[in-house]
Amino acid sequence: MLITAFPTGPWETNCYVVAAGPGEECVVIDPGMNAADGVADAVREHRLRPAAVLVTHGHIDHMFCVTPVAGAYESTAYIHPDDRHLLSNPMAGISAESATMLLGGDYTFSEPDQVSEVADGETLKLAGLEFAVDHAPGHTPGSVTFRSAYDDGDVPELMFAGDLLFAGSIGRTDLPGGDHPTMLRSLAAKVLPLDDRVVVLPGHGPQTTIGRERATNPYLTGLPTTAGTESR
Repeated sequence: MLITAFPTGPWETNCYVVAAGPGEECVVIDPGMNAADGVADAVREHRLRPAAVLVTHGHIDHMFCVTPVAGAYESTAYIHPDDRHLLSNPMAGISAESATMLLGGDYTFSEPDQVSEVADGETLKLAGLEFAVDHAPGHTPGSVTFRSAYDDGDVPELMFAGDLLFAGSIGRTDLPGGDHPTMLRSLAAKVLPLDDRVVVLPGHGPQTTIGRERATNPYLTGLPTTAGTESR
């Protein structure tokens, strides 16, 4: 598997370009502000053909360039229906800090021409890869993660976590649509049951593992594990 990752915009949101290998189709995950050039660089360097844009949630720092990227490559954007309205109206989920960062800009947002809604438990087969969709609300109502099998014996799976889980922390829940008890339930149901070796590729900051976060993340250490589902 080929993965190119780079931070985008003033929020330093991680954008991922994922493919089975060079010269293949690829998917773009969370193209934030100023991501289009980075995507174009990765596509050119590895001779890729973007087939889809995956959006972990509708916050502006994760979807700023969804429409430009999807439009440039005639790709379909995938998002949970509970966050779909944010593609055309991201200001509905914005914080005061984010609003300040955007002052003075003339921004217009619209949905891409092709949008497909994802559902909990669905498996997306895209660009020769498979992505398991886990609906994990709390940061936003439509937050999801995308998990994909990895061809390394020591790492069984990758989790593109959006703002559900970070190294040592979790996504904030004080923005419009956020809910802390719901976030904790999502962490217990969608994170704790996973294998410790799963590598977490978050929406911000460095990568981590489920095992590391299970043992050290203060938001996880006190959570009950969903009965009968834990696999380490």
